Amino acid sequence: MLNRRELLIGGAAAGLASALPAVADQAAPAPVSESAKLRALFDGFFQQQLWRNPELATSLGLDKGDLAALKSRLSERSPAAVARNAAETERRLAELRSIDRAALPGADAVSYDTVLFTTEVQNEGDRSFNYGGGGSGQPYVLSPLSGSYREAPDFLDTKHRIETVEDAEAYLERLDAFARVMDEELELARHDVGVGVTPPDFAIDKALKQMRAFLGTPADKATLVQSLVRRAGKKNLPGDWAGRAEAAYVGKILPALDRQAVYLAELRGSAVHAAGVGRLPKGADYYRVSLKESTTSTLSPDELHEQGLALVAELSSQIDALLSARGVAGGASVGRRLAALGADPKFLYDNTDAAKETLIADLNARVAAVREKLPAYFGALPKAAVEIRRIPKEIEAGSPGGYYEPGSLDGARPGAYYINLRDTAELARWKLPTLTYHESIPGHHLQITLANEVQDLPLIRKTTWFSSYGEGWALYAEQLAVEMGMYDDDPLGRVGQLQAALFRAVRLVVDTGLHARDWSRERAIAYFVDALGDNESVAETEIERYCVWPGQACSYMVGKLTWLRLRDEAKRKLGAKFDLRKFHDAGLLSGSVPLPVLERVIDDYASKG
Repeated sequence: MLNRRELLIGGAAAGLASALPAVADQAAPAPVSESAKLRALFDGFFQQQLWRNPELATSLGLDKGDLAALKSRLSERSPAAVARNAAETERRLAELRSIDRAALPGADAVSYDTVLFTTEVQNEGDRSFNYGGGGSGQPYVLSPLSGSYREAPDFLDTKHRIETVEDAEAYLERLDAFARVMDEELELARHDVGVGVTPPDFAIDKALKQMRAFLGTPADKATLVQSLVRRAGKKNLPGDWAGRAEAAYVGKILPALDRQAVYLAELRGSAVHAAGVGRLPKGADYYRVSLKESTTSTLSPDELHEQGLALVAELSSQIDALLSARGVAGGASVGRRLAALGADPKFLYDNTDAAKETLIADLNARVAAVREKLPAYFGALPKAAVEIRRIPKEIEAGSPGGYYEPGSLDGARPGAYYINLRDTAELARWKLPTLTYHESIPGHHLQITLANEVQDLPLIRKTTWFSSYGEGWALYAEQLAVEMGMYDDDPLGRVGQLQAALFRAVRLVVDTGLHARDWSRERAIAYFVDALGDNESVAETEIERYCVWPGQACSYMVGKLTWLRLRDEAKRKLGAKFDLRKFHDAGLLSGSVPLPVLERVIDDYASKG
């Protein structure tokens, strides 16, 4: 259940005094620098973060030794846990503000500003809104994109290591805990409905579709059961793993999920069709804070909407010129011509499992090709590998086209680029290179892995995610791939790269339209299809994602434009001394930061030459 929102909000800290070493009574206390205080405070924050979020400990490969007890646990999701987390964040903020920011050297000041931002935005959400499980950005506890039903199976299958009997026993304990978490989520969902927060009808429909697919999977075919059986078998671990896992699956997990599905089905009759969060309690404020969280900026919905419209026009013009040069012209709009190009059978893989395996092999070849070019563009290079995997069939209906999951801190588990292969008609060959560069190299995998491999970056910083920084980098990486020559012999791939940029510009328009201008789901889908030429099924998935994850879709283009602007400013300041590799290292080796902090990091790099 590790996700980017969990990485952002983190946990709260124990008192500073408990984090510092004890001093003998007879000795005068030695002066403690503000940097030492900050590092000790971060250590306390991180330890509590792990105990509050055992999934994070497992994902990072830290659930061993003194933290071994975490391997059998899952996070609490009860209303009481939400309230406790909010109180801890309040205390954490007070402790951060006790540090003298002016006394911190450069790297520590960057870390301070970064953690302070996450804590302040989380605290603002906690204090302002009493729904969504705390904070902002995800208003619905159960939706096509939120809920342990869609996160736990893959987490247990890919991140919970099984090497010993104790590991297998811990897995079984987590199966029991999974059922408990789903009942806690149901309690949260009931609370939220009581204060006027119900998902829109189409979101309930998609969540129910996914839940029913889960409920319809027999125990002998369930990922949760087979993962344990398969891996325990490979290690020759003695025990009735199949029987015990099936008992937990049938006796606890399916009944808990059924309770969620029954509740959502009952709720469906009174659900409204309105798509945006403006209808929710303090809806306009909720969207404002969600935008602050996702973009790490103070840009208003109106500013973002107008920026999006201008970019849509500019990028559409560039695509029009490329299509016309290839003879794909005529009176049709850019979107319609892209749609025709995307539906051309010669650009599609067969919709079979064998062809999908070929598709993944082709993407691996692209990753290998771009990796060879990295030394000319980056000083620091990632050591950990990246794997390309299919999004599990159980959740592909409501999942995006692709996403990335970080590897463990020790590199034992590689990063993973997940691609949605529910229907290859959605994946024209000329679109796939850009998606791959975004999710793997030089995009998410390179950025996140480099941060993980930095030796002196505090652990809490390695587990903090800012969408505008990370998604902005990945979108910048798509354009960097052009500069690296990855499309020199692939003009249609270049069209795909521009369409991907256009896609993020469209997101600015539809996200703000939905949540600040009362756009309907149907209006947003129509605009999306008209501008991009994508299949309506793709548009539906994307638009419904924005409806339940307000603001996040705006982070990509805001971040990309910031990376490009900062690169241009560094070039102007440094002139002939500008080195793209040093620019990239400066921005990446500082770890994920809010965009205002990134500006200070790049300005400091450029000032020092």
